[in-house]
Amino acid sequence: MALYLLYESASGYGLFLAHGIDEIGQNTEAVRNSVVDLNRFGKVVRIAAFNPFESALDALNQCNAVSEGQMTEELRNFLELSLPKVKEGKKPKFSLGVADPKIGSHIHEETKIPCQSNEFVLELIRGIRLHFDRFIENLKPGDLEKAQLGLGHSYSRAKVKFNVNRVDNMVIQAIFLLDTLDKDVNSFSMRVREWYSWHFPELVKIVNDNYLYAKLAKFIEDKSELSEDKLSGLVDILGDEDKAKEVVEAAKASMGQDLSPVDLINVKMFAQRVMELAEYRKKLYDYLVAKMGDIAPNLAALIGEVVGARLISHAGSLTNLAKCPSSTLQILGAEKALFRALKTKGNTPKYGLIFHSSFIGRASAKNKGRMARYLANKCSIASRIDCFSEKSSTSFGDKLREQVEERLDFYDKGVAPRKNIDVMKAAMENDSNQDTEMEVENASSKKSKKKKSKDNEASDDGDKENTAANGESKSEKKKKKRSLEERLESNENGKENGEETGKKKKKKKSKVVEAVDAPAVSEGKKKKKKSSVE
Repeated sequence: MALYLLYESASGYGLFLAHGIDEIGQNTEAVRNSVVDLNRFGKVVRIAAFNPFESALDALNQCNAVSEGQMTEELRNFLELSLPKVKEGKKPKFSLGVADPKIGSHIHEETKIPCQSNEFVLELIRGIRLHFDRFIENLKPGDLEKAQLGLGHSYSRAKVKFNVNRVDNMVIQAIFLLDTLDKDVNSFSMRVREWYSWHFPELVKIVNDNYLYAKLAKFIEDKSELSEDKLSGLVDILGDEDKAKEVVEAAKASMGQDLSPVDLINVKMFAQRVMELAEYRKKLYDYLVAKMGDIAPNLAALIGEVVGARLISHAGSLTNLAKCPSSTLQILGAEKALFRALKTKGNTPKYGLIFHSSFIGRASAKNKGRMARYLANKCSIASRIDCFSEKSSTSFGDKLREQVEERLDFYDKGVAPRKNIDVMKAAMENDSNQDTEMEVENASSKKSKKKKSKDNEASDDGDKENTAANGESKSEKKKKKRSLEERLESNENGKENGEETGKKKKKKKSKVVEAVDAPAVSEGKKKKKKSSVE
């Protein structure tokens, strides 16, 4: 049976035929010895086909697919064209040697090509990798190294950029910093107490909180200057008028020694630093809560943000925590006690980091182990949901927390808890309801956006119409102006002509009037004459 070897290089896919295996034998040691000598290895392996990558982006995509054990369409076409064709109903007379068993199984599932991956094949591929530049013709020296360097950089950059666990790093760093800040704030607060107690020792018994003590040390400074005038400021800091009066009375009868102004300035500055650290610790805790709500909302809802972050930090990532069985998660953080118990054949620990959960503290002494086992089981489920689900919601975490509460009641009071299948169904229904509500909200927001856009378009159209109407009105006004000017000109010309014709008409009329008046006068004379005769 012929043996073909698939080699994925930085410049393309290579298919090699191991035709002279009988010369070196099937022994892995013999192949290992023949790899170094090119003349001897060249007789055993020869290149059958080579398919170069089209671009650096194509090389990166092919490399990502191979690393995940997936056969791409390009690789499938290359194998189908390069390998001997098999008739239907007959077994192939060859096999394909691959370096990764995952991609071998995928190739066999898709193309029915028999694949193998063993030490013998790996040694042959090692020899191909060593002498690959000699098998490819027209390959300039240094080209393969450049391709390997460029692909290595782009592949590493893509892995860092698209790393599934990259967000977990922020949580891991935050919880480490939070623990460090707790230690530092406590030690610095004790130093402030010890330092300021030389001046005002009675204040330690009155104020127990470290942050308030540092705030008071900064506010009071010199105890001899503390009087009733500063009582309102003390009330604002302490929140209790009785305590504020007690501080003022204690300052009046204090047994502490006096400090110089320089010492008081240093104490004040150190108290200010402690206050800033305490405030930053609160902000960091809020940041951790927000991050846990985004990364592992169900785990945070079940066991709390700080304990969940410690579990993720100890496991290394959320994916590693999801891969852990519940028995491992139960004792996570108690490895020393476990190995000591195994070494001394003593009792193994019942809980690790999950001991800090409130559920373990609320359980009775005889039920702490059982409660830890049950809680670890639910934490394992919550971490897997958070890691592998596409949607982030706290519906499952809330239901799992209810189950743990019911289990506590069962251990204490004997109340039978609900079945797991019923609880999961209820969680899935809540999750689906939340999705429908989100879809409705998105649809309503889209509708409102569409209405706004339509209104804007309508207003734009109205503006355009107004502008068009204004344009039309302007043109009409211009036309009207021109027509009025023409009319005025015509009227003026008409008036001039009318005046001339009017003068002529007036002359004619006057002549006619004179002619009419003349017989009237004659008639009047005749009447006068007749009257005189009579």
